[in-house]
Amino acid sequence: MAIPPPPGPQQPEGQHPPQGAPPGAPGTSGPYPPPNPQVPNPQGPYQQGSYPGPYRQAPYQQGPYQQSPYGTPYQTWGQGYSPYNRPAPVNGLAIAALVLGVLCFLPGVGLVLGIVALVQIGRRGERGKGMAIGGIVMSSIGALLVGLMFATGGADDFWKGFSEGAAGNTFSLSKGECFDAPGDSLEGLAYDVDTVPCAGKHDAEVFASVTVAGDSFPGDSAVTDQADDKCYALMDAYAMDAWAVPDDVDVYYFTPTAQSWRIGDREITCMFGNTDEQGTLTGSLRKDVTTLDGDQFAYLDAARLLNTAMDSAPDEEYVEDDLPGHKKWARRVSDAITEQTGQLRRHTFDPAVSGQVEALLKNLDRSRKEWEKAAEARDADAFYAHYEKGAKLIDGSTTVTTREALGLATTPPAGGGSGGADGGGEGGSGMEV
Repeated sequence: MAIPPPPGPQQPEGQHPPQGAPPGAPGTSGPYPPPNPQVPNPQGPYQQGSYPGPYRQAPYQQGPYQQSPYGTPYQTWGQGYSPYNRPAPVNGLAIAALVLGVLCFLPGVGLVLGIVALVQIGRRGERGKGMAIGGIVMSSIGALLVGLMFATGGADDFWKGFSEGAAGNTFSLSKGECFDAPGDSLEGLAYDVDTVPCAGKHDAEVFASVTVAGDSFPGDSAVTDQADDKCYALMDAYAMDAWAVPDDVDVYYFTPTAQSWRIGDREITCMFGNTDEQGTLTGSLRKDVTTLDGDQFAYLDAARLLNTAMDSAPDEEYVEDDLPGHKKWARRVSDAITEQTGQLRRHTFDPAVSGQVEALLKNLDRSRKEWEKAAEARDADAFYAHYEKGAKLIDGSTTVTTREALGLATTPPAGGGSGGADGGGEGGSGMEV
C-alpha cells in the first residue's frame, strides 16, 4: 500500500503546490496537478524531478515516492523482493547425477555427484534437490546390479555377447559348418546367417578361415585379393577329391569391412557356394582325413603333389614365347611325380585296390621320364613332343579304374585337362598343342 506523504505547511486557499507535487498534496485535485506558471524552467536552478520548499526531494532517491517518467508515482520495492529478481540456479552436479542414474552408466560416479550436489545446494541455496536425490537412488540401484553381475559372472557373459553382436559381419562359423545366407545370396554385405545341417540343402559350406595381418585396415581391394589367393589355395585341403565337387560350385568368402575392422574383425571366411544365384548345395563337400579312409587319403594326398605342380604352368600360353619358363615347369612336374610315386609306394594299400594302384604307378614312372626330357628340350618342338607323351600318361581317364576301386568319384570335372593323375588340376599346362 502507498505511504502517505509527509505533512507540509498549510497553503492559502486557491493556491497550489509547486508543479510536480505528488497527488493528494494540499491544494491539488485529481491524480495530475494543474500547471503552475511559477514553476521554474527545467533549465533553471532546480533539476527536473526536484521540488522546492517542503516537498523538495533528491530525484529518484529512496523515499515514500519516486517520480515516474510519465508523472505517475509508483511504489518502491524492498531489497530482495523485486519483480526483476532471477530465480536460484539449478545445481549442475544434480543434473549430472540424475542423468547417470537414469542411464545406469557409471553408477558409482552418479552416486558421488548426487551427494556432492546436495551439499552444494544446501550451502548455496540452489535448486535441484529432487534431481540429486533421484540420481542418488537410481545410481545406488545401478551399483547394486553391477555388483551382482560381477558376483555371478553375468558381466563376463554380457561383454561376450556384446562383443559378438558388435562384430557385425563376423559370424561364429567354423570349418565344416553349412548355412543359409539372408536373401539366399552370397553377394553383397551380410550381417547374419542361419546355420543348418550340411546333409540337407544349404547355400554355403565353410572350408577354411584366414586371419588378416596388420594394425590398420588395408582396404577392400587388398582384403579381397588376399581372400582370393588364400581361399583357393586352401580349398584342396578340405575337398581333396576335386572330382566330387560339382561343376556349378565355386569359392566365396566373407571379409572384414572398414567398420568391423575397428572392433577387432580380422577373419576371412572361405566357403563353397553355388554359382547359380538360385542354386543350393546338398550334402557336405568335405573330403579330408576326417571323412576318408586310409587308402583314399593316401591316394588323394599323393595326387595333390602333382596337381600343385601342374597348376604352376607359366603365364605365357605358347612355349615359343617362354621356353626357359616351360622347361622349369616341366622340371617341377617331374619332381612332383617322383615324390608322388614314392609316397604311394610307402603306403600299404588294401589288396583289393593294390593292383590298380600298381598299374597307376607304372604310368606315372613313364610320364616322369617324358617330363624330364621336356625339361631338357633344346627347342619348342622337342618340348612339345615330350610334353604330349607325358601328359597323356597322367590324363584323368587313366585313373578312373583306381578311383573306382578306392570308392572315389569317377567323373572328371568339366574341362579338367590332364588333372594331374587324378583330374584334380585346372586343365594342365594351359598350352595349345
